[in-house]
Amino acid sequence: MKYLISVFMFFTFVNVSNAQTELEMALFDLPDVIFKKIDTPEGYEAAYELKVKQALDHDDPSKGYFYQRAFLSHKGYDNPTAMITNGYGKSRNNITEVATLLDANQINIEHRYFLESSPDSLQYEYLNFKQVTADLHKINQIFRSIYKGKWISTGISKGGTTTIFYRYFYPNDVDVSIPYVAPVNHSDEDPRIYDFLENQGSKECRKNIYEYQKRMLTKAEDVKALLKWYAKGKGLKFNYLNLDEAYEFATLEYPFSFWQYGHDCSKIPTAKDDIEKHIQYFLDIVGLDFYSDADMEGYASHYYQSGTEMGYYGYETKPFKGLLKHLPTKPHPSAIFAPNKMDIEFDGTLTNKVFEWAKTADNIIYINGALDTWSATAVPQCKSCNSVFYFLEDKHHATARIKSMNDRELKLLKSTLSDWLDMDVK
Repeated sequence: MKYLISVFMFFTFVNVSNAQTELEMALFDLPDVIFKKIDTPEGYEAAYELKVKQALDHDDPSKGYFYQRAFLSHKGYDNPTAMITNGYGKSRNNITEVATLLDANQINIEHRYFLESSPDSLQYEYLNFKQVTADLHKINQIFRSIYKGKWISTGISKGGTTTIFYRYFYPNDVDVSIPYVAPVNHSDEDPRIYDFLENQGSKECRKNIYEYQKRMLTKAEDVKALLKWYAKGKGLKFNYLNLDEAYEFATLEYPFSFWQYGHDCSKIPTAKDDIEKHIQYFLDIVGLDFYSDADMEGYASHYYQSGTEMGYYGYETKPFKGLLKHLPTKPHPSAIFAPNKMDIEFDGTLTNKVFEWAKTADNIIYINGALDTWSATAVPQCKSCNSVFYFLEDKHHATARIKSMNDRELKLLKSTLSDWLDMDVK
């Protein structure tokens, strides 16, 4: 609570001393918003870091509150406004390609329970899509008093999933939604991931991926003897998982990561390559850091959401019979690591409702990469909705973007946005 008071005093002081422009006076009059000026992005008139007071439980504000961080970049009162629905923390302001394309104001919003957008006590029962989207709705309603034009929401990966769920809960908040590489999973171990990995790429590439995994497990003791020094040098701690568990998880994760970021099949080490090359490749594609205590803590809220209602994936172990020494093979090891190993229970009711709803939802532009593992659980193209679906060839989780579209794809995007937003998108 001391932190919140100091934040409030600092931001309020900044507000009072600088509230001279028309925009700053308008911001000062907004309920539950405190702000300070920050560096203005190129092409914008002003930018501010915001703290928006949010209820822990929007159905019962008496249960407490926290301040949610966001970044406002002001272009003009008559311009459209883009809400960026991040799925994780957001520590700095940046302008997205959607805001640039639409010459839009931008509100870049940090996700509840990440970084500075966290209450004093992480009461995880209030970390769910109902509360997350209510946060976004409040921001939308507050800033509509300033920006009365068209509204767009967009996000990438888990932020894209948040965009979809936001539209489900509040269909009238925005005119267009643009989720990128956004999964909508059926379960905490969605089998569509397994289907994807069994069919993606050439038969030869899949065989090389498997043989690499098999060698890494067969030579596990030799590899880990060297990885211990890597972990020590980087200061990595392994208490949530021990190093043996972390190594086996990372080896099972390899094909998911390989396709998620569209790696080159020709670069997979072969049996002729030495152990050092195998290890460097392992660190480049999957890495060990992701299974360290620091990352487990940093992604704790993500794992909680995945394990309770968003869904996720697990790992097939049958191909590695006898090679896994530290992980269970039945049931499959899960990629969900619950905060502090707390007991959580998955309920797929909401995510499956949203998946069915999306089959008829209008004015959504889905941008996915055909190479990306997460395209396996993307919303499939529908015949009974007025939405647009992209599965960009040869693009993955980091490259499936508007800037990567070919002329035909870009022309369709611009004409669609021009129609839906009633403006000329060039």
